[in-house]
Amino acid sequence: MTIKHKMEDFAGEVCRILFPIRVDVFKGHGKNVSICTLSSIDLLLKISGGDLMKYLVIAGRLYSENKGIDQMVDYCINNSELKYIILCGRDTPGHYPGDALINLIKNGTDACGKILGSISPNPFICSPVENIVKFKEQVTVVDMRNCFDVGAISETVYLLTC
Repeated sequence: MTIKHKMEDFAGEVCRILFPIRVDVFKGHGKNVSICTLSSIDLLLKISGGDLMKYLVIAGRLYSENKGIDQMVDYCINNSELKYIILCGRDTPGHYPGDALINLIKNGTDACGKILGSISPNPFICSPVENIVKFKEQVTVVDMRNCFDVGAISETVYLLTC
């Protein structure tokens, strides 16, 4: 692990202590659809408290353009029935993990793990190439960034689960 990565890990831990996030993820009862509300905690809370969770595998947030995406890739390939990720809410300013995820699906990575075409400042992921390939083949990302309408999001979930 490089000094840069150690510093990033340390900064992440400090942020978690100083700015604790009330929620992380919510498990649902669905089989193939998940929701990522990016930085929108209130949207995640609305979704997690409703009937929509019957149709979702998981609902959560995406914290970063690097480790967060690595975790998402790992989760998806270990849950092979998951086919759709609905990306909604507000992308995190300064990190833009939603943009990085969309570009990972569209463009992949270079030999150093950099997500090609991303506007994120540090879009380097550590997932093995074979996991990225499997993720890209398995999952379709439905881009609803900047949508905060639970009704519209629910409609999309219902269409995907039919």
